[in-house]
Amino acid sequence: MVELSPQQMQIIERLFEAGFRAIAIPPYESALCMRKGHCAAVLAAVPSGGIKLLAPPSYLVEGNLSVKLKRGRRQVFVWKKNEVEATPDKLDELESFRRELADVLDVPPKQ
Repeated sequence: MVELSPQQMQIIERLFEAGFRAIAIPPYESALCMRKGHCAAVLAAVPSGGIKLLAPPSYLVEGNLSVKLKRGRRQVFVWKKNEVEATPDKLDELESFRRELADVLDVPPKQ
């Protein structure tokens, strides 16, 4: 387990205050995975004291990170052989998650 700096701990605290929760996602159990609603992202501490994205935000399918694909005229979120239609509501939720996560990660630490 990597020891986090005070600056990184402040970022994690801001994520929790914003409603994000840590979860374990195979095969990323040793990384910091954060979830909110039906979306998640894989994060990592960086030597400069910040937190960065290791994998882009993703919609969860059966508790796992998915990829968004086009199937004909529609879009779907896929994990292994499971797929969920990427409805406008789900796409909005993912975009909102992405924006909120970016806002928290880009905010300078409290003095």
